Amino acid sequence: MCDRAIRMPPGATMVPPGCIAPMPVRACAFCFPGRRDQVRYARAFIGRFLDGHPAADDAILLVSELAANACAHSASGRPGGVFMVRAQVSDGGRVHVEVEDEGSSWGGSLIETKSPHGLYLVRSLAAACGTRRGVRGWVTWFVLGRP
Repeated sequence: MCDRAIRMPPGATMVPPGCIAPMPVRACAFCFPGRRDQVRYARAFIGRFLDGHPAADDAILLVSELAANACAHSASGRPGGVFMVRAQVSDGGRVHVEVEDEGSSWGGSLIETKSPHGLYLVRSLAAACGTRRGVRGWVTWFVLGRP
């Protein structure tokens, strides 16, 4: 379980807690229209990027949750809104994924999430997870694999 859910300070990078420097082998990013019908495309995007990776199924599930939340609970879901999905795989096989929305009144805490809420899945499956302020809204991230 992700018991290290933290809120990262503004300007923080995609480096998960405990890492000294990022060492990505592969990285990708894509901006999706903030409509609920785009969640399946976010899943497919991560599925193609992680094709064959042992953490692919969990990453697809968690991206689905975060993308759906961005569309349903943030300004990303308003007409013309967007959400961004970013992912990287380190040379050790760790997967780091972020979903950035366009902002909401949410306080950014994952600690208070409980079952059956979807963010509880993030805390349950991720080795590490958290939030930070993005350019326009919240960036919610998770790491799969050993921290």
